[in-house]
Amino acid sequence: MAVEIEAKMKVADLTVIKQRLIACGATLIGEFLERNTFFDTEDRSLLAADEGLRLRQNQDLNTGKTICIMTFKGPRQHGQLKSREETETTVGSYTDASGLIERMGFIKVLSFEKRRDSWSLNGCEVELDNLPRLGTFVEIEGPKDETVLKVREMLQLTDRPLVRASYIAMLMTNLQEAGESTHEVLFPGDLAKQRVA
Repeated sequence: MAVEIEAKMKVADLTVIKQRLIACGATLIGEFLERNTFFDTEDRSLLAADEGLRLRQNQDLNTGKTICIMTFKGPRQHGQLKSREETETTVGSYTDASGLIERMGFIKVLSFEKRRDSWSLNGCEVELDNLPRLGTFVEIEGPKDETVLKVREMLQLTDRPLVRASYIAMLMTNLQEAGESTHEVLFPGDLAKQRVA
């Protein structure tokens, strides 16, 4: 199993971060629209164990190509940065995979869209994320804490507090506080396909 190590920060303006990435010599990997669906048991046993089961449909906004990835996330590990074991596999069909997961006794907890521009810098993936209801974030994912923290410093983000909560946890809290019971959080209209920055 791979271990995901990341630093996530909320930012006001992704355009500024994009300019810093270019100035640092980062390489653009792609621009994507994601649809993430999280599943759990009826009694929320995955949530209780700090684990997650996600199905992601990832559309490349430049080529139109779509891939589907199923991910199991283990419990968060102790440390300065957010880290957890991850097991991922590509699946052929979002609909078929979703149906299979449900046939195994899991239910859909929440689906949400995310606009993501992915960059590569100094051995790390830097993600510029935009989510409905939550706003804009930068995620830096790398092989070890020191590498991630170095890229955070290069992008002048050391003054931004680290966000430990997952997007699904933040969205669930947001919906709960608004008194809404929806199981989908989507961009309005064509906003989903607009560029991050």
